[in-house]
Amino acid sequence: MPGENLTRVEAQQRAALISVSSYDVTLDVTQGPETFLSTTTVRFTASKGASTFIDAITKNVRTVELNGRALDAATVSDNVRIQLDDLGDTNTLTVVADALYTNTGEGLHRFVDPVDNEVYLYSQFEVPDSRRVFAVFEQPDLKATFTFTVTAPAAWQVVSNSPTPEPISAGDGSATWSFETTPILSSYVTAIVAGPYAVVRSELTSSDGRVIPLGVFSRASLSQYMDADYVFEKTRQGFEFYEKRFNYPYPFAKYDQLFVPEFNAGAMENAGAVTFTEAYVFRSKVTDAVRERRVVTILHELAHMWFGDLVTMKWWNDLWLNESFAEYISTLATAEATEWHGAWATFASTEKSWAYRQDQLPSTHPIFATINDLDDVQVNFDGITYAKGASVLKQLVAWVGQEQFLAGVGQYFQKHAYSNTELKDLLTELEATSGRDLSEWSKLWLETAGVNTLRPEIETDSDGVITSFAVTQTAIEAYPTIRPHRLAIGFYNLHEGALIRNHRVELDVDGASTTVDELVGLSRPDLVLLNDDDLAYAKIRLDSLSLNTAIEHLAAIEDGLARSIVWGSVWDATRDAETRPRDFVQLVLGNVATESESTTLRTALNQLVLTANMYVAPAAQKETTALAADELWSLARNAAPGSDEQFQFVRFFAAVATSEETLSTVASLLSGEVALEGLEIDTDLSWDLLIALVVGGAAGESEIAAAQAADNTASGAQSAASARASIPTAEAKAAAWASLVDSDDASNLIVRATTAGFQRATDESLLQPYIAKYFEVVTDLWENRSYQIAATLITGLYPSGLAGQELRDATQAWLDTDPEPAALRRLVVENLAGVDRALAAQKRDAE
Repeated sequence: MPGENLTRVEAQQRAALISVSSYDVTLDVTQGPETFLSTTTVRFTASKGASTFIDAITKNVRTVELNGRALDAATVSDNVRIQLDDLGDTNTLTVVADALYTNTGEGLHRFVDPVDNEVYLYSQFEVPDSRRVFAVFEQPDLKATFTFTVTAPAAWQVVSNSPTPEPISAGDGSATWSFETTPILSSYVTAIVAGPYAVVRSELTSSDGRVIPLGVFSRASLSQYMDADYVFEKTRQGFEFYEKRFNYPYPFAKYDQLFVPEFNAGAMENAGAVTFTEAYVFRSKVTDAVRERRVVTILHELAHMWFGDLVTMKWWNDLWLNESFAEYISTLATAEATEWHGAWATFASTEKSWAYRQDQLPSTHPIFATINDLDDVQVNFDGITYAKGASVLKQLVAWVGQEQFLAGVGQYFQKHAYSNTELKDLLTELEATSGRDLSEWSKLWLETAGVNTLRPEIETDSDGVITSFAVTQTAIEAYPTIRPHRLAIGFYNLHEGALIRNHRVELDVDGASTTVDELVGLSRPDLVLLNDDDLAYAKIRLDSLSLNTAIEHLAAIEDGLARSIVWGSVWDATRDAETRPRDFVQLVLGNVATESESTTLRTALNQLVLTANMYVAPAAQKETTALAADELWSLARNAAPGSDEQFQFVRFFAAVATSEETLSTVASLLSGEVALEGLEIDTDLSWDLLIALVVGGAAGESEIAAAQAADNTASGAQSAASARASIPTAEAKAAAWASLVDSDDASNLIVRATTAGFQRATDESLLQPYIAKYFEVVTDLWENRSYQIAATLITGLYPSGLAGQELRDATQAWLDTDPEPAALRRLVVENLAGVDRALAAQKRDAE
């Protein structure tokens, strides 16, 4: 992997030398299971006599021809780059190469469906992986047009950025698809998807009167579960919302959405050919949280057609702007254009929680980050780039006004269509439409790292009337910036069993302390909520009286967004070792029974499990986990039949079931001996229950093998891999480790599932040997695996469940002796930060 890096300096130098006009890419995917034939013709201008290189990660380069002159492929290519010397004013380069399929979700991924042995292909090019499929100047500012020609089995569907043409049969079982030339694009948003995909088609009419063909694709063996009509409905709602708000019609000729196997992320915004994870094809019951997230993802990727594909960042330091904008606007669209009106509560409990967590790591960075090379980009797909950026944009909208913000965005699209931009280009348009100078805002919010903490300081007289109210703001020493915040303060009082807001003020907070005179003279309420309505990006603390009210009555808050903010505040205080972890456990178990926001519920339950397993003092962890299991089972039995809450309580009950009694209950649920009204033990829930039994030593290989035989699918294989790695024996842990470390054959999602199972161990001694083993192999994994696999292993094999001094010391010792590479070091630093936080929380819990 290190030899595949590209620095920003190299990209700038190359962009100064050349300008690319077009690519003709011809692919033949009928060559067998290992390689495909890739032929690329690139036309570009250059400084006469200059030298540069083109990127091409290949198995073998057959021929290279530059301006009619054959170059010695063995001399000019190292199978990563091809050196190009003595360029002309105008140049034509043709490269013929054998390229490799991958099973890592990078480049051209090849998957064989275990159900029917059919082969499926899809491309994933962001950040630097179009070079794995064709020769390309792999950087976002060298945009060009692309003309794809693909030879594939005649029975397949073949999809790219342009509308799919009628194939021409070769008469031998293969056919060739010759696509029309694309508009000007960056290479990372081009796409090739091919295989016997099942497809449902529809269409819509764009705001400019064009008919836009729509397609929804899925594997044939999953197609019975593909709810294409619902996807089309959300797509139409998104088109109408964006075209109206952006005042710019959809910029491409068609819009296909393809649900593909073994996808690393949630989705990818290929122009007119968006790929999604198959986790969004629901073969079993899923939470409402997942259903809502799918809608947000659909609208997130659609937003990228304008912001990212039509107008593209010049270099990856503006990656945040792509992702933050899409995250913000897709949440807005979800809340306003679909049935998921509580999307901002979801945003608060997931995105902002992610952002606050990421922003408190030692590796935090400004939103507008320094990106020196591709390794920097890869590790920056994080909570700062997505969630903090979106949170800050939300605050900016509250400051400049939504109408003015969207008007500026529309002008930005008009001015920079099909070109590359930098942050200043967007800010120029927003300043013009809002009349505000954004330079100071940019400096304070985008160019500095860290999150501020806001606390209320309240004084009252003997009658409980407020005599003084101030909002104090602090920052940690490493990132001392004090920022301006636009926020609301809500007063909540108990009334007939409900916590109801009966007063709200909105104001600008700036400096170390801001007095709020308009609250003086009011009676102190039962709960004071800073950042009510979640306008600001800041950690919020509750005063002691409000915290007590929250612990006792959080469920009584009627507004889902307000509940989410309170949940987040107490959770963050727990992570900061200010609130005792067992108090947080009490808060969750005492208030989740009636939590109606699915994502808030899922988030709180995940935090409950983490707290019980890692943040509670070690001597009390077993007792706390047992309490959680008993309470969750009680909650499941008392939940409404068939409800989302019932489903979530059962799943989390299984996750913490460790005693003989609770494991017996899990086994009875799985066998059907115990049943809850409205709860179907479907395929995926069966796996959850079985894995819980395996972790607890109540099931093993024979049960896993039987379950896999009954579920001979890709999902079944992933669940089986996780289950086998969960077997509580030294031999099983060693086998899981060896399958990941000693071999690189496993596909990306099998790797992910195996690491998840490896981490599950109620007997800590099973993982103890892997503290030393981890640091023996971590550098080799980074150097010899693709980024996606390496990152999964470096985070997934770190024995974080052993949070203690031994793990801390071993991690610090490695960091002290291995300063490079920076991207690897960052991942390990983040692992260590989790241990440090757990140790601090454990100390607080023991007090």
